[in-house]
Amino acid sequence: TCYRFVFNREDAEDLAQDVFIEVYRSLDQFREEAKLSTWIYRIAVSKSLDHLRRMKRKKRFGSLKRLIGAEDPAEDIAAPSYDTPAETLADKERVQVLQNALDTLPDSQKTAFLLSKQDGYSNQEIADILKTSVSAVESLVHRAKKNLHEKLHAYYTNQ
Repeated sequence: TCYRFVFNREDAEDLAQDVFIEVYRSLDQFREEAKLSTWIYRIAVSKSLDHLRRMKRKKRFGSLKRLIGAEDPAEDIAAPSYDTPAETLADKERVQVLQNALDTLPDSQKTAFLLSKQDGYSNQEIADILKTSVSAVESLVHRAKKNLHEKLHAYYTNQ
């Protein structure tokens, strides 16, 4: 889960450790009526978003660029076999364009969109994770799709 937000294996591993430490420390706050997986997922999302905010703050002050590590997120996607290197390069470029478009979304839209479309959570589960209403989740996902469509449409019409 953390990797889907930070796209850097080392940062994701550090965040996962932070998540389990937080789970251990906060176990007494877990409500029995909630699903344990939803509660842990909420902690993971919060830790990941906090990390992204810290990275944005560093970037804003100009002292550090946002680190995404040496790894290319496109390499983690099983790339189909292409006949030419140009097609492989074009596929990696499309993945990067999508990642860049996702990175421009507000955190709430990005989170709701990824939970819905990438992780397959229901709107009710997302509402529980984000501590908001189902209608707010529907709105966030809709706005995320609209924003992504605009950004990607601009890219693909210029191709």
